[in-house]
Amino acid sequence: MDSSTEEKIYEAARRIFILKGMEGARMQEIADEAGMNKALLHYYFRSKENLFKAVFKDIFTKFFLKVKDTLFSDVSAKEKLIVFIDNYVDLIQSNPYVPQFIINEINRDPKVLKTLMFESGIEPQKLLEIFLNKVQLNNQSKLDPRHIVISLLGMLVFPFVARPLLQMVYFNDDKVAYDRFLNERKDIVKNMIFKFIEA
Repeated sequence: MDSSTEEKIYEAARRIFILKGMEGARMQEIADEAGMNKALLHYYFRSKENLFKAVFKDIFTKFFLKVKDTLFSDVSAKEKLIVFIDNYVDLIQSNPYVPQFIINEINRDPKVLKTLMFESGIEPQKLLEIFLNKVQLNNQSKLDPRHIVISLLGMLVFPFVARPLLQMVYFNDDKVAYDRFLNERKDIVKNMIFKFIEA
């Protein structure tokens, strides 16, 4: 296999899938984006489903590899959160359509999404339990820890999913100003979540 051709296909597919999701993407569109014919896509990846799996696994694996060691280490819940928040914001800023892509796929078929996550070595429940057990063990909060985790995800995901509207309404469509705001949110989100934990 020619790795440069495969990489071109992959990058084109990543852009199209992230913008349009699994259902909206067409192999011809991906071929056009890659600058090659559709037959070549089928030769390398056999089907749109295989190509989709490759793109999805790569997105999740890159994020997971950055946070895995910390999440499974013996450091405090706070330190785990700091690493998770910093890496999440950095990853999404370099792949701004990923949250919408994931939300689309959750609505399309959550079972497929769950299977792909497990195949990528990511077990969301296990990761959740690591954090929840830490909070409960230290009696750091009287709240159900699931509220903390879901609040964290909402605070991190919404500014990216709603970016076109928020950037236009609150930042006069200034991309640089909104990027600065997203960087500032790392510390804002950390402080808010720490208050939950310490409640």
